[in-house]
Amino acid sequence: MDRYDDFSEAAESVRAQTYDAVELVLVVDGNEAVAKQVRADFPDDEIVIHNNSENRGVSYSRTKGAELATGDVVAFIDDDAIADPQWVEALVRAYEETDALAVGGKMTGLWLAGRPWFLPEEFDWLVGVTHRGFATQQQEVRNTFESNISFRRDVFLELGGFNPELGPKADEYRNAEGSEIGSKLRAEYDRGVVYVPDAVVQHKVFEYRTQFLWLAERAFKQGISKQLMDQGTESEEFGFLYKLFVEHLPRRIRTLVHNPSVAGGGQILMLLVFTGLVGGGYCYSAIQSLLKK
Repeated sequence: MDRYDDFSEAAESVRAQTYDAVELVLVVDGNEAVAKQVRADFPDDEIVIHNNSENRGVSYSRTKGAELATGDVVAFIDDDAIADPQWVEALVRAYEETDALAVGGKMTGLWLAGRPWFLPEEFDWLVGVTHRGFATQQQEVRNTFESNISFRRDVFLELGGFNPELGPKADEYRNAEGSEIGSKLRAEYDRGVVYVPDAVVQHKVFEYRTQFLWLAERAFKQGISKQLMDQGTESEEFGFLYKLFVEHLPRRIRTLVHNPSVAGGGQILMLLVFTGLVGGGYCYSAIQSLLKK
């Protein structure tokens, strides 16, 4: 219930879409108090409401929502996000123009406590925001954030949906379910997720998500998730690292040379720190996997 107001705002943003043919499916993850409140606040017969029998995690819940949906396309949004009124319209237009199997949009940050000065834009993905240099208009990528991604429903279900073992749960953070299904999409259909930056969803960046220790822990856990995802699937992270060290880091250094500033130097340092933390998490997970064999 602590996040109920945020959830309501997310649901209402979907109901306010400019595209008319939208079916809203609300999945509560095993919390009867929340489910009761949802049924009271969203009594519309056209809204599908489901409460899992127990807490199963967000990946299971997303897949369950897709199973309950009846539309040709399923689009996902989380309870801490707000969809732009033309979000669905932009997704649909991409399907019509490209005959895509999956379409994802851009996540922007709603910084509730202000953006931390030390967080480089290249690492905005740590807080669920599309990072600098991610992709271009209608470029095919492996995946976008799970809070702004859509699939043709039959394709999504045929691929098995999101893997619950690779997604966040109440007692454990993992974040590789989107990467895995994107890799499956390419393996099965030789197609990627079409990126449409006009399909915008705001992600609420709460104050605790801007603290250095939280970001450091998230970076380490992201490294663990990436190693788990890399077992049996393709990796695009080396492409990110290439851009980071060949394009973004030299650009930042040139800017710092011409316009020296503490913030600029601090961001370069933090760029290296976060890269090291992600790499550390990756190596830690790889060692743990070897020890279990």
